[in-house]
Amino acid sequence: MTDSLLTAPATQRTPVVRHSPVGHLADQIAATGSEQTVRLRETPYRAQAELRVSPAEAEVADRLASQFLGCPLPAPQRASGAGNPWVLWAGPGWYLVVDEDPASTGWGLVSGLRCALGGEYGQICASVVDVSAQRTILELRGPRARDVLSHGCALDLHPREFRPGHYAQTHLAKATVGLLQTDTTPTYRILVRCSYADYLARWILDAMAEYVQVTNDQCAEK
Repeated sequence: MTDSLLTAPATQRTPVVRHSPVGHLADQIAATGSEQTVRLRETPYRAQAELRVSPAEAEVADRLASQFLGCPLPAPQRASGAGNPWVLWAGPGWYLVVDEDPASTGWGLVSGLRCALGGEYGQICASVVDVSAQRTILELRGPRARDVLSHGCALDLHPREFRPGHYAQTHLAKATVGLLQTDTTPTYRILVRCSYADYLARWILDAMAEYVQVTNDQCAEK
């Protein structure tokens, strides 16, 4: 019996199949809106790491993390970087690092950050945790994107108050989200917990309907 156990082939690992939180809505999302009004899409499976820094280590952590990330840790209510990665301010000494590169992994991002922050010397000056599985990202873009968000978000999204590079944690249709504006189109990245993603995507599609319909009616009249 012992010999048979020793010679038995190793159990093959079952490949992990990932499922997008709103993948089942792909057809509906693709069929709703236009570049002239507003469009929604999901960018799932992005590497995400939570970085927490104590006040005593803030200066050193900022310098070391910036060297690795290619951008400084942002000021309150702001984001830094350009997607590879984004660094989002989530609270005092608390940052969310999001890499938009589909090939990036949470494990790789966290490992790199830990080494950069001194982990290879046995003394890391910050806490780094892989949170890639917590959230998906919904992108809302187009001339009517701000109007759609205003239906369920209490933030003042007027360009005077909320501009590219601004980031805030807020509520959208009663779901807790992180909201990042990336350009003047405007384009927004909405970071939402996977458990709320289906609900929020359906709410956004419903809120988009009136703007899409108005534009279609105007085109028909012409």
